[in-house]
Amino acid sequence: MAKIVGGFLLPHDPLVTANPEAPSKEQGDAVRDGFKHVARRLEEIEVDTVIVIGDDHYTVFGPSCLPRYLIVVGEAAGPIEPWVGLPQEPFRINQPLASHIMQHGFDNGVDWAVAKSITLDHSTSLPIHLCFQDKPGISAIPVLINSGVEPLISNRRCHRLGQQMRSAVQAWEGSERVAILGTGGISHWVGMKDMGRVNVEWDKMIMAAVERGDAEAIIALSDEEIIRESGNGGLEIKNWLVALGFIDQFKGEVIEYQAVNEWVTGCGFMEIAA
Repeated sequence: MAKIVGGFLLPHDPLVTANPEAPSKEQGDAVRDGFKHVARRLEEIEVDTVIVIGDDHYTVFGPSCLPRYLIVVGEAAGPIEPWVGLPQEPFRINQPLASHIMQHGFDNGVDWAVAKSITLDHSTSLPIHLCFQDKPGISAIPVLINSGVEPLISNRRCHRLGQQMRSAVQAWEGSERVAILGTGGISHWVGMKDMGRVNVEWDKMIMAAVERGDAEAIIALSDEEIIRESGNGGLEIKNWLVALGFIDQFKGEVIEYQAVNEWVTGCGFMEIAA
């Protein structure tokens, strides 16, 4: 039986690699150390499959097709954006487990959109590259949530999707050790007049809710409040909610937080565990 062994929340800010010298060395090193910490923990808890929750930024998909949630069950590579400063490489995908999660969803009311071949943007590619692309024993299952553009998926649906994926993994007869990464956020205003602003108080409020295991406090936030207080990029806490739903009865521990105005984002790293 597959075993869920951990989860992490972390940014996927493309400026970390696209413009690494922009912030102070102290802040830049702290964020990079956050990614290194997650990478080290994945090894320590002997993970072999990582479900990576991201969102498309009108990069892979556009107005002609906006999947509510999509799972990759075939070939994947990334990042698709050359400016991110990472090599576009093929990723190791755990196709059998991904296909099982897909089918389990179909059988239990989750009408997945499915990618058999895809080139992913930075939201999933950057965490894969920085956390485990160099570890041949770890494969990925990328999942994209429509948390970036309207019509937005609801907070509640994201949390339930995480719960449903947990049930799917627990029903898998393989011996995989599975972790999840909820990526993105926290506060950032993408292409808005407040771009470059970071709402430290909001970010710490979200992280405090995770610390005490209170997913409901985040689920209760309206999209309007999220955008007002943390920008359109703050909607990516929906990606975090998928991870929180995946880890049953979780508690959170802060790894690192940096408000990096030069990278236009509040960069928070947390570990979540049952």
